[in-house]
Amino acid sequence: MNCSSTLISLLLCTSVGGAALAESKPAVIYGLGGKFDRSFNESTYNGAQRFTSETGTAYREFELQSDAQREQVLRRFAQEGRSPIVVAGFAFAQPVNTVAQEYPDTSFVIIDSVVELPNVRSLVFKEHEGSFLVGLLAALASETGSIGFVGGMDIPLIRAFACGYRQGALEVDEDISILENMTGTTGAAWSDPVKGGELARAQIGRGADVIFQAAGGTGVGVLQAAADGGILGIGTDSNQNGLHPGQVLTSMLKRVDVAVYSALMAADQDAFEPGVSSLGLAEGGIDWADDENNSSLISDEMRAAVTEAKEAIISGEIVVHDYRTDDSCPS
Repeated sequence: MNCSSTLISLLLCTSVGGAALAESKPAVIYGLGGKFDRSFNESTYNGAQRFTSETGTAYREFELQSDAQREQVLRRFAQEGRSPIVVAGFAFAQPVNTVAQEYPDTSFVIIDSVVELPNVRSLVFKEHEGSFLVGLLAALASETGSIGFVGGMDIPLIRAFACGYRQGALEVDEDISILENMTGTTGAAWSDPVKGGELARAQIGRGADVIFQAAGGTGVGVLQAAADGGILGIGTDSNQNGLHPGQVLTSMLKRVDVAVYSALMAADQDAFEPGVSSLGLAEGGIDWADDENNSSLISDEMRAAVTEAKEAIISGEIVVHDYRTDDSCPS
């Protein structure tokens, strides 16, 4: 590859891991917000890093600066012979659909969207199931009878988080007040911690004493505002309990890291399979975080209640509403 001075070329000429570049085949493209967003992108990164640490195979990576780069970077990696190419986020659906047809011998992995092509593996998650569990915990922990939700970009995926959270809280208290805000309608909504903090403080001012964020990098500002305001935050995607120990009630875990690691390992072992993987509580793709950073916040009664709810969801006794298939929400 001829590395010019353009931003894309400079970043594409960076290799990560221990193997020589000539031996490297995988590539990872992160969504807006950066790979160290302490949330979705970072979980993608952690999965790729685990793959590299176990196999010694390096991967190429790229952090988007704008939406316009998606198709350009995908095509560039495909031209280089990278495979599989892992992309983080629903917004890659159309670029993957286009480029994957142009390069039928290249394998692609997309997270949070479905592209039905014979060389694409789609990894989607049942976020509503995990959101139900943290909504239940929020209602059990609340002393004011008012809880909040701050989402990132206003899209069906984030509405699914919000609706699952609402349903779980209403399971505990049908009269609970649930405040809800979305950060924006463009990709910038994932990387605005200042706006996230402002929305959280507004909810605190209206009585919320537990706030769940599903906002990527923006959510760091939500958790900071919650900690500063003396209330409880709830993290998402990665385990964010340690960001403010004793101030984060729990985190809704979305095991993107495990899914990415597994997809890369499968390709490395010449066992890549196209198709759709839908991962929820039963599949171990979704869970809630219970560790030393939040153990003092979770009573035995709360732990028993969330364990019972988890088992009921897995068995089908509780069916959690998915906004993406029915755009209504429990009320």
